[in-house]
Amino acid sequence: MKRLSTLAAGVLIGAAAFQYSSVVSGQSDGWITLVDSTRMGDWDEVGKANWAMKDGVLVADKLDGKDLAYLVSKNSYKDFQIRAEFWVSDDANSGIFIRCEQPKSIGGKTCYEVNIFDQRPDPSYGTGAIVDVAKVDPMPKAGGKWNTYEITAQGPHFVVVLNGQKTVDAEDSKHSSGAIALQYGQGVVKFRKVQIKPL
Repeated sequence: MKRLSTLAAGVLIGAAAFQYSSVVSGQSDGWITLVDSTRMGDWDEVGKANWAMKDGVLVADKLDGKDLAYLVSKNSYKDFQIRAEFWVSDDANSGIFIRCEQPKSIGGKTCYEVNIFDQRPDPSYGTGAIVDVAKVDPMPKAGGKWNTYEITAQGPHFVVVLNGQKTVDAEDSKHSSGAIALQYGQGVVKFRKVQIKPL
C-alpha cells in the first residue's frame, strides 16, 4: 500500500511539473502564448510606438514618428489558429497581420491584414475583413469594448471570427507562411492575450 502511495505521489508530482513547465514556456494544449497579463512577449519592432504593459494589458496610444508601428513575431508560421483579446478606442487603427513574408517590411503587399479599423474610409475592408482579400458587410464595430478574434489559416483557406460571428470565410494563395504582427496606427490599442496554435 505504501509503495502504491509513493508511486501515485510520484505520478502527481510528475504531472504537476509537466503542467508547470508548459505554463512557464507559454504552451498549453499546443497553444503558444505570445502576450498575456504577465508579459509583453518577445517581439521585433518595425516602426516605433509606445508599447508598454499597464495593469496586465499590452497598450499603445502614440506613434514615435509618422510610420505605422508593428510588433513582429520572431517565428514564422504556415498553418495556424490565433486567439486574440483586444480593446480599441473608436478611432483606433490596428490589425493582426499574418503570414508576413518580409518581417522587416510589414504591410498589405507582404502580409494578410486582419483589420481592426472601425472608421476606415472604405468600411468594406474595415474591422473583421482581410484587406484586399475578403470584405465584410455590414462591418462590425469593435471600439470601446473587449473583443475576441479567432483567425484560422490553413493552406489557402482563411476563417475569421469576431466575438463569435464569422466575418471571413475565403481563399487566397498570395502568402503561404511568415511572421505575425500586431499593428499600432492610431487611437488606443490594447491586447490582453494573444495565442497561436500551429496546425
